[in-house]
Amino acid sequence: MRITNNMMVNNFLINLNKNLSRLDDIQYKMATGKKIRYPSDDPVITARSLRLRTDVSEIEQLQKNVDDATSWVDTTESALADINESLQRVRELAVRGANGTNTKEDMAQIAKEVAQIKQHIIQVGNTNYAGRYIFSGFKTDTAPLNSDGSFSDTGGFTSSGGYPIDLSTGNNIIQFELMKANYIGINKTANQIFYIQGEADENKGNLFKVLDNLINALESGDVNTVNSLLSDIDRHIDNVVAQRGDVGALQNRLELIKNRLSDDNVNFTTLLSNNEDVDMAEIIMQLKTAENVYRAALQTGAQILPPTLLDFLRF
Repeated sequence: MRITNNMMVNNFLINLNKNLSRLDDIQYKMATGKKIRYPSDDPVITARSLRLRTDVSEIEQLQKNVDDATSWVDTTESALADINESLQRVRELAVRGANGTNTKEDMAQIAKEVAQIKQHIIQVGNTNYAGRYIFSGFKTDTAPLNSDGSFSDTGGFTSSGGYPIDLSTGNNIIQFELMKANYIGINKTANQIFYIQGEADENKGNLFKVLDNLINALESGDVNTVNSLLSDIDRHIDNVVAQRGDVGALQNRLELIKNRLSDDNVNFTTLLSNNEDVDMAEIIMQLKTAENVYRAALQTGAQILPPTLLDFLRF
């Protein structure tokens, strides 16, 4: 077989380009820190990376959901604490009004303070978080309470007569996906807070009816009625405390979920890194080897490529 200069040059260039391509691939891995440049480089690693990236994205979204739910629940707890404190003050005023030693003017002043507390409770009942009313069930764009303390119609929140419905079936409960395919209700509704579920007598079950009756009794100086309303006030305080207990338990659960998701995020991110990130120490060694091979190929080529006829021509 006859070996020509062109054959030697072409073979040399082919091998040199292979070395150069290998050097370019290693330099890319070192610059990006990733094992693969194209899916065809390693389909198995590519498929595993896609799955892990999907898992990490899902976890990050769930973490955002938990943060949003935590803020919502914290706002709810703060509102319930305010309502509970207000009701405790109402009870103190009711006890003062029921002792029978107050003048008519004293009773009137107590009634005015109770009326102010009622308006404050209504304002707290219409608390909103990020533009959404937290006690309005699904209709978060509508305030749950009217200015007089009556329940507004927020799409199934009340019956046709404005009488609060029973939420035992889970109506109006907003659910967040806080774990994969696991939804948790995070809200309380106004009729859970301001109406004692199962109470047939609205004058006893509706907090604002109780406050109105208390104000009227104080204004009229009816000590006996004021005294009888103390038990109704206590029931509503107990109801608010019970709702706060539910919210507190939910806060603890959200904290556990947040910690779990944080651990999962670290674990899956580590798996993703192990799957697609290069070992820098190894890649540096490979880069140095590839550089030495490439330089050696250039030097060798310069020495072994035979001279041509032109090299022997002398003028």
